[in-house]
Amino acid sequence: MTIERHEVGPRMSQAVVHRGVAYLAGIVADDPVPSVAGQTRQVLARIERLLAAVGSDKTRILKANIWLADIRKFDELNQVWDAWVAPGHAPARATVEARIAGDYLVEIMVEAAASFPDRDPRASSGH
Repeated sequence: MTIERHEVGPRMSQAVVHRGVAYLAGIVADDPVPSVAGQTRQVLARIERLLAAVGSDKTRILKANIWLADIRKFDELNQVWDAWVAPGHAPARATVEARIAGDYLVEIMVEAAASFPDRDPRASSGH
């Protein structure tokens, strides 16, 4: 079975694709600004970029797990999320309050259907 790893680091890969499913790492903001809305916008932009790299997009997200540093900011998160999710393509989702490292206020992990129809499966970047 082919396993594709994307943006591989010493601790983790940012995305792993196996059997047509892309598993993204927990994604946090590049610049941890002091607002949930600002960080959420950054996170969703990173997710879109990673999904594109694995032959997917936000309409193909199957599941999202969201960690929020302060559950009282749930409405702020949802305003950004609701504007971003493609109508008719809302994934299964869970949001929980959690302590997140550093100055991060939100972390999102998604799984999505992915495909590379014109790609040779032997061209994998990892097994």
